[in-house]
Amino acid sequence: MKARQNAVGPKIRHLRYQQGLTQNELSARIGLLGWDISRGTLSQIEAQLRCVTDFELVCVARALGVLTDQLLPSPPHVKKMLAEFFPAKP
Repeated sequence: MKARQNAVGPKIRHLRYQQGLTQNELSARIGLLGWDISRGTLSQIEAQLRCVTDFELVCVARALGVLTDQLLPSPPHVKKMLAEFFPAKP
């Protein structure tokens, strides 16, 4: 399995589903904010296969109508997430 490239992909997918949006619809909303993102790129972000810059994160949050904090793992899950992203060295 490839290393995960972001921590926000699953939350973006969840919020998109919650709002009844397709990947094409969300990418169109994001495009209206100035970031020309394809459905394929959004798919890679949701699957954690592509990194997300801070500017991109702000744009996605705005397109979903949420704060950037709402795209990050919740405090109880941060320790687990960090352990998955940065495994302990032997």
